[in-house]
Amino acid sequence: MIAERIDTLVVAEKPGVARAFAEFLSDDKYREVRLKGVRLYVFRRRGEVWVSIGLRGHVMDFDFPKEYNKWRSIDPRRLFFVDPIRVVRRESRRYARLLVELGRRARHVVLAPDADVEGESIAFEVMSILRRANPRLTFERVWFNAVTPTDIKRALERPRDPDPRLANKAFARMIVDLTIGAAFTRALTLSVEKRGVRLPRGKFLSYGPCQTPVLFLVVKRALERENFKKRKYYVVEATLRVDGYEFKTVHEKGRFDEREPAEEVAERVSKQKKGVVEESEYRHKEVSPPVPLTTVELERRASSYLNIRSKDALNIAEDLYQEGLISYPRTDTNIYPPTLNLRSLASQFLAHPTLSRFVRREILSRPKIVPTSGKEDDKAHPPIYPTRYADEEYVKKRFGEKGWKLYDLVIRHFLATLGPPAVKEDQRVTVNIGGERFIATGLKVVDDGYYEVYPYERPQESPLPYLVEGDEVEVVEVRVVERETKPPPYLSEAELLRLMKKYGIGTDATMQDHIHTNLKRKYFVIRKKRCVPTPLGKALAVTLFETVPEIVLPEVRGKMERELSLIARGEREPREVVSEVKERFLEYFDRLMSREEVLASRLTEALRQVYGEKAGARSRARRASSRRGRK
Repeated sequence: MIAERIDTLVVAEKPGVARAFAEFLSDDKYREVRLKGVRLYVFRRRGEVWVSIGLRGHVMDFDFPKEYNKWRSIDPRRLFFVDPIRVVRRESRRYARLLVELGRRARHVVLAPDADVEGESIAFEVMSILRRANPRLTFERVWFNAVTPTDIKRALERPRDPDPRLANKAFARMIVDLTIGAAFTRALTLSVEKRGVRLPRGKFLSYGPCQTPVLFLVVKRALERENFKKRKYYVVEATLRVDGYEFKTVHEKGRFDEREPAEEVAERVSKQKKGVVEESEYRHKEVSPPVPLTTVELERRASSYLNIRSKDALNIAEDLYQEGLISYPRTDTNIYPPTLNLRSLASQFLAHPTLSRFVRREILSRPKIVPTSGKEDDKAHPPIYPTRYADEEYVKKRFGEKGWKLYDLVIRHFLATLGPPAVKEDQRVTVNIGGERFIATGLKVVDDGYYEVYPYERPQESPLPYLVEGDEVEVVEVRVVERETKPPPYLSEAELLRLMKKYGIGTDATMQDHIHTNLKRKYFVIRKKRCVPTPLGKALAVTLFETVPEIVLPEVRGKMERELSLIARGEREPREVVSEVKERFLEYFDRLMSREEVLASRLTEALRQVYGEKAGARSRARRASSRRGRK
């Protein structure tokens, strides 16, 4: 049972964080209680009764009044003139009811959602529920970047007031995304339904102001592949030998557009037995370690190095954060703050079975640790770093193979940022064979540096023999190789995330969700780490672009995000920004619907390719009926 009176109620965004508050503030002397199916943690601190509860993200959302949720009786255009209302999410109703019950007993509330814009909006949702239950409640907001005893206790010592500007930015984004997404989604779906297309149950043509520009980026690359014209070209290769070591060289011209000139060169050179080294260059180059880890970089590297999807990567990172193994995983900062004790953090990994030697030799042996540094600072959170060491067996048992791989990546990335640069040798040799110059390039790692703990970036070595000007080499073989120019590959998920970051599509917390939505809607699929559009996704993106390009261009969403950021800085009023964005998209909406017939025709054809003949059955029946009527 819970005490009749609660001195302090802690409301966290996640269950694991709520448990951590109880553990760290009570020295593990807490009780776990289940109420309405939700875990609560009850403990005493300094003679007072504390209760902590963990939510599961947003408790509330925006929606239209009920009368506007009838798709077929409400013109989608009207949604631009309706003010959405805030409602409790269906999946969060038990949390809302429990907050009311706890709020009536509480005296003071510590708001402990994640330290970001979304977390601030959740804090205001919680306050609105609790204030209705108990107007006498007092509130304070705590920000922390890692779920560790030190970070949580320090946050409680330095509380702040909830910031309405940050929350209003999130609420404004939710309102415009709901309005734009609902209006366009309904219009697209109804336009094909009116022409007799029967979509499978629960399916609709979905538009989203972030989702669709992401789709456009994927389709744009696919179209570049389709429109690519292959061209044959020819390369003259010479295999040379020196001291028993063979290596390949290529004629200095590189590509020959016609085979005949290439054959002429090859014929002249093949008559030669020896070649002479004209130039040789072996240049050492330092390779800097990576800069500290942001959310998008974690997702990109998880996709590239570990073949872990971006959405999975962030979900796993959230679990690791709640367990106190890594810092807060939603950050745009790649600069370690001066307050972070890097030596102490690195020292934890002296117990690591394979990384301890590197930590002792390359990091802790130095009188001063100078980490790498990027150029981004969101002024809210440090980069992602490991907060404590846990062995492989423990992490795999708690979070599985992927959990261990991601945790290991965070550890290695962190240690790499504190380590020395690697040194590689770029090699280039020019050989004269019968008056024709041939070039060979090679690469060798001279000093592993940070590669020792971060093998993901280690290049593949292809060393050349060491030669100096005037050395003779034996000509083993000369041949003409026919090749073809290659189209650009489909976008990888890592490239897509980079482009989303570049254009400002979504936030560090939502980028992977916009990719996932497209996958769920079957607008594109991911095969071998590459994003491949489906016929429906391609038709939707191309048709929208050819009709109203603004609604798919990534720059337009980027502009919207910049406008929303002015709310967080206190430079614009939320209602003002919302009004301007809605007005702009209303104009796009009207232009789109002025070409509804063309739009629906093209989408109907694409739907048949995806869902088969059933999608067009009613459409064909209606056309046949119309023809019979005319006869």
